[in-house]
Amino acid sequence: MKNLVNLLIVPAFLFCSFQKESGLASVRSVTVENTVEKSDRIMYLFFKADKDRSGNERITLQETKISEGRLKITPSFDRNEVQTGDFIITLMGADGKEAAQQRVKDPLNPELEVYEKEGLSRHRAPLQNAEFSVRFPYAENIQLVKIEKATDSGLQLLFTQKL
Repeated sequence: MKNLVNLLIVPAFLFCSFQKESGLASVRSVTVENTVEKSDRIMYLFFKADKDRSGNERITLQETKISEGRLKITPSFDRNEVQTGDFIITLMGADGKEAAQQRVKDPLNPELEVYEKEGLSRHRAPLQNAEFSVRFPYAENIQLVKIEKATDSGLQLLFTQKL
């Protein structure tokens, strides 16, 4: 009985192994087409902020970079969280509508944590110049970037530039 089972199993294994090789040969003959998909991209904007003697801010766009990738978390923008001195960066589309917005905490007056004997405390450090950057999901129709500063009386336009 043992010999009969061995006699049937060995040909079955040989038959299956030949079937796999012939299947592989047919797969090798199929041409593989490379499809290039348009992947997600991220747009980085690098700015420099300067304060003149009268206290007015001047913003310059230093560099724009576009890289491959996708933002895992899209920054949310809530007007209720905007405080005096914060910058609001707005990207405008070709149709003139807002494509994206982001808030940057006041880069010329950053809040620093200081460890003292009494414990941790926060202080504002006034700066004459600072650099900051933002990143957005890239879109082909983005034409303009504008930066506004939140003041007690509302929003003050500081910077506008075509991209």
